[in-house]
Amino acid sequence: MSRPTPETLAHRAHAFAASSSAATPANQAAPVVAPTQVTGAGSLVKSLEALGVDVAFGIPGGAILPAYDPLYDSKVRHILVRHEQGAGHAATGYAQATGKVGVCIATSGPGATNLVTPIADAYMDSVPIVAITGQVARPYIGTDAFQEADIQGITLPITKHNFLIQRPEDIPRVLAEAFHLAITGRPGPVLVDIPKDVLQAQTTFSWPPTLELPGYRPTLHPHGKQIREAARLMSAARRPVLYVGGGVLKAHATEGLRKLAELTGIPVITTLMARGAFPDSHPQHMGMPGMHGSVTANYAMQKSDLLVALGARFDDRVTGNLESFAVGAKIVHADIDPAEIGKNRAADVPIVGDARHVIDELITAIEADQAAHRTGDYAAWRSTLEELQVKYPLGYDEPDDGTLSPHYVIERIGKIAGPDAVYAAGVGQHQMWASQFISYEKPYTWLNSGGAGTMGYAVPAAMGAKTGRPDTVVWAIDGDGCFQMTNQELATCALEGIPIKVAVINNGNLGMVRQWQTLFYEQRYSNTELGTHKHRIPDFVKLADALGCVGLRCETAADVDRVIEEAMAINDRPVVIDFVVGKDAMVWPMVPAGLSNDEILFARDMRPDFPDDAV
Repeated sequence: MSRPTPETLAHRAHAFAASSSAATPANQAAPVVAPTQVTGAGSLVKSLEALGVDVAFGIPGGAILPAYDPLYDSKVRHILVRHEQGAGHAATGYAQATGKVGVCIATSGPGATNLVTPIADAYMDSVPIVAITGQVARPYIGTDAFQEADIQGITLPITKHNFLIQRPEDIPRVLAEAFHLAITGRPGPVLVDIPKDVLQAQTTFSWPPTLELPGYRPTLHPHGKQIREAARLMSAARRPVLYVGGGVLKAHATEGLRKLAELTGIPVITTLMARGAFPDSHPQHMGMPGMHGSVTANYAMQKSDLLVALGARFDDRVTGNLESFAVGAKIVHADIDPAEIGKNRAADVPIVGDARHVIDELITAIEADQAAHRTGDYAAWRSTLEELQVKYPLGYDEPDDGTLSPHYVIERIGKIAGPDAVYAAGVGQHQMWASQFISYEKPYTWLNSGGAGTMGYAVPAAMGAKTGRPDTVVWAIDGDGCFQMTNQELATCALEGIPIKVAVINNGNLGMVRQWQTLFYEQRYSNTELGTHKHRIPDFVKLADALGCVGLRCETAADVDRVIEEAMAINDRPVVIDFVVGKDAMVWPMVPAGLSNDEILFARDMRPDFPDDAV
């Protein structure tokens, strides 16, 4: 499946030409609709159609109900979810898997507030979604009317921008602006709140509208001087690292990244949000850094003399104790959001720009340096890191008590489903194991909640991804805790013909919390046992059957491949596999919270024997 470029998507939203006040639509091929008399609700639906929206996830209710009448006749597919949180995460999964703007719809009050978590999640991970909410009629705003909530005020800190539409004639313009804002620059969620009487009022719809965003001009192309300085540092460094974040995926820059890496020979690390941006099998890939990253990736960052950060934000789960993070490294920090540069770590060479343009221009500058015989020599550095990879590979021990290993389960899912499948993970131990033991060879095959760490993300996100990429195998890898938060969306999947596959890594506990209690709270397991082992409440196989899915169970290593292959063969319904695994499995490596990445543990009480600092 070809993925639309940000420019194509911006054109659909009628990205405007540079001017000081208003804008002319940049896409001359955009549909032109002559003025037509419609209601505000009709204008909303026609705007979604003109913007190329093919699916929206939502639930009707009183304030948004006028919009659902013209939606009945629309070519926009509406998927009726079971909870608004599911609608928001589905929109996110759709956006992450397709590169398009995800759309979710909710009514006022509790409908809108149920979107707060997925909106915050999308904001943290820079995912382009547009949330459309109904609002009480204009005369009732501020009166504490039935199902009134100031969703514009509530979401102000967690949206890229939000709108309260006051006039029906503004609907096309605001929708076009919302989509343009969501997908351009640093992507993110945009909320559009529409009072019920605005939806009911008569208006004139025409397309395309004229956008009014005079102050919004993301910097796409970096400054040439900064690029040349970055290239100079890369050529002069002895221990450089390409520190790759999710912004590389957002910018559709993965092909350029590979070219840059191979041109320079610089080792590459990919953050949790960038898994798949660079092939795991590539000899220059050193793994994922951070709290549960590989020993090699963390060593590479700590001992580097130059970090080239591309679309990454130096977050605490990567850096550990910031004061001790990569203290000997100069920093080249490239990001489309200038607010990120210098926020956590001062940059020696700050570069504001889209990662795709930054990488392309770095390639040009490096080629010029190489033509002038200015080429970095990283042979000793690469050799040291390759030795560490051999010495400290990601791995696991089989459980002593004979229980099923969760690591093995996830590893086999990745092997059998293969690199073309999409994997959506919940949050916790299973998320880390899925990031470690599945090999990600291609971009846009790994979906997870990175910044917010939202339990319940996996099932609705997988639903959204499968909706956007129906010909792709989509696995949700979930924990028994996460799964119980949003599994009702399996009923949506069953009824809407969205055959995702769900692996429930059922250890009977809130696994990551239990791990911390084991390590830091003297094994005082306060409120972490879920009862899914001891009492089989709920019975996930019966629950899957009740939700219109195929339910399977696996409790032994000997049955793992057979059960996964059985699930892979079922394509007309969702499948849920209850993998009953041991409760004491741990995620290693681990950097305990607040400590330096130098203090990484590769097993309990076991620190790696790092080579001498001098490389």
